[in-house]
Amino acid sequence: MYKFFAFLNRMKYIKRWSLMRSVREENIMEHSQQVAVIAHALAIIKNKKFGGTVDVSKVVLLAQYHEVGEVITGDLPTPIKYFNPEIKAAYKDLEKGACERLIAMLPQDMQKDYQDYIIPDENTEEYKIVKCADRLAAYLKCVEEIKAGNSEFKKAKASIGNELKSAKRAEVDYYLKEFAPAYDLTLDELD
Repeated sequence: MYKFFAFLNRMKYIKRWSLMRSVREENIMEHSQQVAVIAHALAIIKNKKFGGTVDVSKVVLLAQYHEVGEVITGDLPTPIKYFNPEIKAAYKDLEKGACERLIAMLPQDMQKDYQDYIIPDENTEEYKIVKCADRLAAYLKCVEEIKAGNSEFKKAKASIGNELKSAKRAEVDYYLKEFAPAYDLTLDELD
């Protein structure tokens, strides 16, 4: 039996932000959907506002599957993942092995259709946009938590905000200027 899609369903049970107390818990499935929405916006911004030529559909699919390996590995918090080069390399290998295992669960004739999204070429512009969207999602999670009174996310917000600004990506700067401020508004203020 092919178990790929059943494994993907597990994404809704894997919690994010395991080292920090959250006002609202988030799971991998919710996170992936948010990253896909942000990545979609970034790709459109890049193409329409800054003359880019990225494949918007590819960006969205890369974003949708960007955490799929975590259905096997679980979520390892960023400070641990990137603690030192050895841990980072070991985790990358573990993640790649998990992704290969998931791809192998698909029928042979479908594996290539998923492989390029689950184990992407990290040198493509589409992949780089997804990485930016992932960081923006983390930044917006911090905004949401601080707005809810959780000051534990203040340092992370500042750190991720500085990282995003130093990336010097026009589409990210545009998103931060034009879209991110709305995340500080209440529902009444959004109306």
